[in-house]
Amino acid sequence: MQGFFIILGLGVAAMTLAAILWSIVFPDRRIWPPKRYTTLTPFLVWAPTFTLFAVLILLGIWGWTDLAIPSWLRFGVGLPLILIGNVVVWMEVSYFGVPQTGGAKGNLRTEGMYRYSRNPQYMADIGIVCGWMILSAAPWAMVVGLAGIVVLIAAPFSEEPWLKDQYGTAFEDYSTRVRRFL
Repeated sequence: MQGFFIILGLGVAAMTLAAILWSIVFPDRRIWPPKRYTTLTPFLVWAPTFTLFAVLILLGIWGWTDLAIPSWLRFGVGLPLILIGNVVVWMEVSYFGVPQTGGAKGNLRTEGMYRYSRNPQYMADIGIVCGWMILSAAPWAMVVGLAGIVVLIAAPFSEEPWLKDQYGTAFEDYSTRVRRFL
């Protein structure tokens, strides 16, 4: 059963990365962000996201403490990363709303955590994944987690040309003031 979830997690990460890379190489035929936000879009965006996080949780539980990571590191670094990451993600989702977070057109956000990073939600998601990898100390959660982190790092490179098209000089000015990640 664990093997199925490892393959599922790596498969979801690979397909998502392929869609992002496609969107980077062929921006006129991009997949992410979606050209049109329809009733099907939330399913296509959130199903893979929540599937990957669910797989990470399960793999972390199955392999709990299989790696010799000290408790002080697991609970002193891993747990805070998870908690802080969730606060940041859900704070910004509450501002944007689920549709805009999932690719619908909206307003350019330059306040809140977007003052410090052009991609605070991706950075927070990376923090959550890293935190879980450390806290669980599970080898397969680390493998799938690293695949998920690659996806999270790649995603802004498909979004930023779209943001430039949507918001023009406002986004260009913003991107000169604020770093992509940290």
